[in-house]
Amino acid sequence: MDETPFPARVLAAVAAKRGPVVVGLDPRPERLPRDLIEWGRQRHPDTRRATAAAVGAFDRLIIDAVHDVAVAVKPQLAFYEQLGWPGIQILEETMSYARRKGLLVIADGKRNDIGSTAVAYARAYLGVGGEESGLVADALTVNPYLGTDSIEPFLPACRRGKGVFVLVRTSNPSGAELQDYPADSPGAETVAQRVARMVLRLNEGLPAAGGFGPVGAVVGATTPEHAARLRRELPGVLFLVPGYGAQGAGAAEAANAFVKGGGALVNSSRDILYAWEREHPGEPGTADDFAQAARGAALRMRDALAAAAACGRNARLDSESTLKFAASKE
Repeated sequence: MDETPFPARVLAAVAAKRGPVVVGLDPRPERLPRDLIEWGRQRHPDTRRATAAAVGAFDRLIIDAVHDVAVAVKPQLAFYEQLGWPGIQILEETMSYARRKGLLVIADGKRNDIGSTAVAYARAYLGVGGEESGLVADALTVNPYLGTDSIEPFLPACRRGKGVFVLVRTSNPSGAELQDYPADSPGAETVAQRVARMVLRLNEGLPAAGGFGPVGAVVGATTPEHAARLRRELPGVLFLVPGYGAQGAGAAEAANAFVKGGGALVNSSRDILYAWEREHPGEPGTADDFAQAARGAALRMRDALAAAAACGRNARLDSESTLKFAASKE
């Protein structure tokens, strides 16, 4: 196990790949290239195993296409769990393959519980104690709804090079129902802000790098005003930013999660995985077509985020210069 602090590995990867792109692995069997589905059926008469084989092959093609562009892949665990044990086997193989290709792996499971159950989740996905499960990732998304003692079992892994991303302000529209409460009380602290303060506390005493701790925050790009506010409140917290692409956010919205042009990983799933469908509607496309389109989409995303980050830095510099000039005239 690499015990280099998780934020150090993130920052090094972002520098090496020249951008914060994360590719979400949400393999939907009904959207896979037809030639891969047929290939899986030829290999296995059992439907679940055939589908899982096709999913695994698709994952490898995507990883091959983006490994020099993306910082990490983020497998959404549900898409593998729905296939039963063949899907879990493919998840393990996909995570291992991604690591061999030099990618960080963020397991997106939004796990949450207390006591021995939380410890079991930490063992399964972060390798805390005991023999590694084969599903161990570099980081795991966790749900804070049960409070601090539902997150603490994951912290020993954060002392040994792993990370967690706590759900703070998510990208789905109805997230506001709870996360923005009490929205009708001006000046009152929202649930999201309370969770943000918890993230700060959890990072205390944990190994940091570049001013960032290993306990990060999931903050969606689809509500840029919330992302900007939370960024001001959490300058030393890594953000994992969903919502880019298919959910409607672009680079300008995602850039609200940056601090000094960095400090955030931006995830895109469907916009990259199924870029071929968007660019060639009605055309089935081969597995190679999907992979090439995914690479193009990842490259465009990286370039767009770099431009947005540069604009943000320039805007801040302009603002600082204006303030200094005004002060000099006083």
